[in-house]
Amino acid sequence: MQDNKETSQIFNKFYEVRERTLKIVEPLSVEDMVIQCGYDASPMRWHLAHTTWFFEKFLLRKFVQDYTVFDQTFDYLFNSYYETIGRYFPKKLRGTQSRPIVDRILEYRMKVENDISSHIGDLDGKEALSILELGINHEEQHQELMLMDIKYNFFNNPYFPSYNDAKPARASKAGKMIYRKHLPGLFEVGYSGKGFSFDNETPRHKVWLDSFEIGDRLVTNGEYLEFIEDGGYQNPTYWLSDGLEVSRKNNWKAPLYWVENENGWKIFTLSGLQDLNPDEPVSHVSFYEADAYATWAGKRLPREEEWEVAFSGTRKSTYSNFMDSWYLRPLPVAENDTGSRQALGDLWEWTKSPYVPYPGSSPLPGSVGEYNHKFMANQMVLRGGSCVTPADHIRITYRNFFQPDKRWEFSGIRLAGDA
Repeated sequence: MQDNKETSQIFNKFYEVRERTLKIVEPLSVEDMVIQCGYDASPMRWHLAHTTWFFEKFLLRKFVQDYTVFDQTFDYLFNSYYETIGRYFPKKLRGTQSRPIVDRILEYRMKVENDISSHIGDLDGKEALSILELGINHEEQHQELMLMDIKYNFFNNPYFPSYNDAKPARASKAGKMIYRKHLPGLFEVGYSGKGFSFDNETPRHKVWLDSFEIGDRLVTNGEYLEFIEDGGYQNPTYWLSDGLEVSRKNNWKAPLYWVENENGWKIFTLSGLQDLNPDEPVSHVSFYEADAYATWAGKRLPREEEWEVAFSGTRKSTYSNFMDSWYLRPLPVAENDTGSRQALGDLWEWTKSPYVPYPGSSPLPGSVGEYNHKFMANQMVLRGGSCVTPADHIRITYRNFFQPDKRWEFSGIRLAGDA
């Protein structure tokens, strides 16, 4: 049995996270929750069910004797990618299903929550609590995915509907980019604390870094607009070969969610179509676009180890912009922020690093071992969290990852260079 205080904290967080998920879907209609506008996005009803299925499948059915399963067909419908468990419904077809209806899924959520509350005595061992914590963090990841998917779904509506009312953002100017230099040396990176971390953040290990410099803020819309107006999307000298091919194939001319009309550029947000703020960080760019911009600017993207070393002492502050603030969009850098500006929150920052295992890293035992390591190919690492990441979810050592052509995530650009 674990420490009672620790156990209580984990269960309290479980209830908080489950409540937050329902807050996210509160503004939506049933019709909003069944659509899927593209392969990357999933319907809200699927997110609600899948996050619940995770707790039922990996926690309750393993640690509660003679557990009564809510619906056996959910193993097929709401398994995401766990091959060792069995077959699963094709991702691209999730939006074709209207059954089970949303009310049935909400009933499922309530039953699983009640069952977890009723069986705390069966779930307070070390192994069960570790799965419970994994499930909590898994649901927090899906909360970010839900807001990403809502935005993408609404953007594909020609009327550009609004998910939430726009919250007035701070009015500040980005100012000139300052590059902070870091001396060469042997550094430690990776997680080594006692709290929760994903298996892709460990073990902590040493890396040698040559001297480098890194920008003190994110690249802005105004700066990225200069790249566009300079013909950046058309000039092949700035682009990686694969990136140029993808850009041409998809006719990229600007970041995702930029909309050009007779009055210039607008940007689609979760609050609908808004004027493009030149001081707001540029968002929803692919790795290929971030890399091309960096090349155009005479810089490069940071290695993930450089990023972690540069911001190793960073803590969340009143300037940090996470889901909790409910702006749900990146904000201009705060003029009074003299710390590690925008390192945590606002936008996930592309790095130059491929997503590969750390030396000595190994996946978790059992089916949950499929969570991270099997995706360590053809993906790039992003760091720092975003404006739709729960604040209690992020760490400096956190490694997010996406394929280099993806743009629907809340991603941005921080420049670096050799010093």
